[in-house]
Amino acid sequence: MNTGSDEPGEVAVSADEETGKKTDETKDGQGLGSRAPEFVKARRLLHLSWQVLIFVIGLAVVVAGIIMLPLPGPGWVVIFGGMAIWATEFVWAQLVLRWTKRKVTEAAQRALDPKVRRRNIILTVIGLVIVGAILGVYLWKFGFEMPWSIKNQ
Repeated sequence: MNTGSDEPGEVAVSADEETGKKTDETKDGQGLGSRAPEFVKARRLLHLSWQVLIFVIGLAVVVAGIIMLPLPGPGWVVIFGGMAIWATEFVWAQLVLRWTKRKVTEAAQRALDPKVRRRNIILTVIGLVIVGAILGVYLWKFGFEMPWSIKNQ
C-alpha cells in the first residue's frame, strides 16, 4: 500500500506486507537507506564498518573531484560519482543526489525550449563577433607573429 505525493522523486511511505514495517520509497520503487548486502546489515559492527568504508571511499572520490575542478579533468562528474557512492549507504546523499538529478533534468528541459535556444544562439553569435572584432583590432595594431618566429632582443 503506497501513500504519498505524485511528484517524481518525492518520498512515499509504504508498509512491507510481510513484516508490517514502514519503509520509505520513491515513486520509482527504490527505497531510501542502505543498499548493503543483507549479511552485512544483519551484524551491527560489520554494518558500521561498511558505512565507514563507503564514507571514506566516497570522500576520496569527492576530494579528487574537487582537486580536478581547477585542474584538467572531469571535476563535477567525479564529485557526483562520489555522491553516488555515498548514496549507496546514506539517506542524506540519496536525497541530495535526487534533488540534483531533478534540477539537471529541469535545466535540460529549459535549455531545449525553442525561445531559450534561440536566445542562446543569438548571444553566442554576438559573443563570437565581439571576440573576432577584438582579435582583428589586435592583429591590425600588433600584426601576426608566430611564437617560434619571435627573436630575442
